[in-house]
Amino acid sequence: MIRQVLGSLLLTLGCIGHASAAAGGPDCSRPFTLALHDHGLLYSLDTDSGIDKDFADELARRSGCEIRVSLMSRARIWKLIESGALDFSLSGITNEERDRYASFAWYFSDKYYLLVRKDAGIHALSDFEHDDRFQLGVIRSFRYSESANHLVDTLTAENRVSLAGGLEPLYQALLLKRIQGMIIEPFDYPAIDDKSIRDVTTIIEFNDPAVPHGLIMSKKALSAEQRDKWRALVDEMRADGTVRRIFRKYFKPDLADSMVDFQPSP
Repeated sequence: MIRQVLGSLLLTLGCIGHASAAAGGPDCSRPFTLALHDHGLLYSLDTDSGIDKDFADELARRSGCEIRVSLMSRARIWKLIESGALDFSLSGITNEERDRYASFAWYFSDKYYLLVRKDAGIHALSDFEHDDRFQLGVIRSFRYSESANHLVDTLTAENRVSLAGGLEPLYQALLLKRIQGMIIEPFDYPAIDDKSIRDVTTIIEFNDPAVPHGLIMSKKALSAEQRDKWRALVDEMRADGTVRRIFRKYFKPDLADSMVDFQPSP
């Protein structure tokens, strides 16, 4: 089972070099907080590694600020971002509600897929939606692409969605036939390659555009001016190839490039 560690301090990314505020970068006059969540290649508690950890390390190095990193559930992260008790998180996507309390600095985009049991006889999204025997598993507080969200919302209204705190319980529920499908993205591929999962599942693609993901910044915790400075720092990481190098550590070059080569909306 996935291990839940809520609010525990994993590490402190200390100040490196002189404070970047002197060079017009973020204001480092106080320590910042950033939460990771345990999710496949984004971050693994078992190995203490992942794309988001590497990204957080680079944010601290470039800004010269002290960033205190902890591990939390995604649901708790969003609540603390909204209240202003947490400054940052990573790999977040937006919607109308989140836009009210968070800003974003985009650094990759990806697509979502429906992982379904082969023996369920599901060949299209409509099969899942229109057969009331099928249960969908999702991570609590997660949102996805437009079609995926529609599926989740429709099935939620019919009490056909099982919620979990992370991926591992969903994989187990899928293997035990307690659910017939779950929504995945490229960060989940290594687990899907496990023979026990691969042998009993197939993948259906949502016909949606790739969804931008980025650094999540709390509007209550950070001023608009400071959010702009952190966004500029992320843009620099994209422009100089740092984001691409991080993604190529975890994905084959063509997949990594497809995720980082995108034009975020202004």
